[in-house]
Amino acid sequence: MCEGNNISKHVCIIGDAHGQLPKIQTLLRDAQLIDSTDRWVGKSASVWFLGDFCDRGPDGIGVIDLVMRLQHEASAVGGAVHALLGNHDVLILAVHRFSSRRGNEPGGVFIKDWQRNGGIQSDLDRLSTEHIHWLSHLPAMALVQERLLIHADSDFYMQFGQSIDTVNANMQFILHNSDASQWNYLLDLFAGRKVFDRRHADGAALATRLLRTFGGRQIIHGHTPINYMNGMAPEQITEAFVYQGGRCVNADGGMYLGGPGFVYRLGSLDPKLSLLRRQ
Repeated sequence: MCEGNNISKHVCIIGDAHGQLPKIQTLLRDAQLIDSTDRWVGKSASVWFLGDFCDRGPDGIGVIDLVMRLQHEASAVGGAVHALLGNHDVLILAVHRFSSRRGNEPGGVFIKDWQRNGGIQSDLDRLSTEHIHWLSHLPAMALVQERLLIHADSDFYMQFGQSIDTVNANMQFILHNSDASQWNYLLDLFAGRKVFDRRHADGAALATRLLRTFGGRQIIHGHTPINYMNGMAPEQITEAFVYQGGRCVNADGGMYLGGPGFVYRLGSLDPKLSLLRRQ
C-alpha cells in the first residue's frame, strides 16, 4: 500500500525488508517507483530504506542487489535511493568476519546468534565483496526534511557521538575492524526497542532528547514491527504507526510476519511539532 498521491515527487520511506523481495518489488511498483522489469521510473523521487535487509526472509541478498542497482538508476535521472544500517545488517557482517572463530573465542558466538535470529544460509553464501562494502558503509542515521531517520527505536545512538556525522563515522569504524568486543557491544545496544513508547516511563523525554541532540522535529524508525506496539494482526498493518503526539513514526510493517508492507510518504509536519533546540 502506498500512502499519499503523486508519490514519485516526494520522499518515501520503507521499513525492514528482511528478505521479502517480492513484497518490496510490489511496494515499489505500486508506488510507481519501478516498472514491471524492476527498473527505476520514479524520476526525482527519493526513497529511504530503514535497514535490516537480510534474515527472517528468503532473499535478503536479492533485496540488497535490487537496492544497490536502483541507487545507480535513480541517481542517473535525478532521483535518489538511500539505505540505513540495521542490526541484522551488522549481524551478517559479523558472522562473515568472525566465522572462523570457535564458540569460546571472541566473536565465536555470532554464528549462533545469527541462526537464532533468522539467519538464512543462502544469504551468507551469496554475500559478496561488493555487498560487504556496501553494507559496511551504510549510515546509521540521517536528517531528511526535519525528520530524524534511524533504524532502531532506541536512544543508544547518542553513545556514539553528538552529531549525525560523528555517529555514522564511529559505527563504521567498528564495522571496519576486527575487535569482536566492539561488534558485540554494538549488537547488544541494537537489542533495545520501544524506548520512545508511551509505556516507557521516559519515552517522551528520550525522544525529545534525541531530537535535541541530532536535530529534526520527528523521529522515523523501523526495527520493532508495528503489531508489537498496537496489537493488530500483521496482515492488517497497511500504514505507519504515529505515536508520542506525532513525534515518532514506526515504519516497520512486519513484512516477515505476514504484513503486506507499505511505502510511507513524507508529507507536511504538524506545526505543533516545533523544532527542538539543543540545550
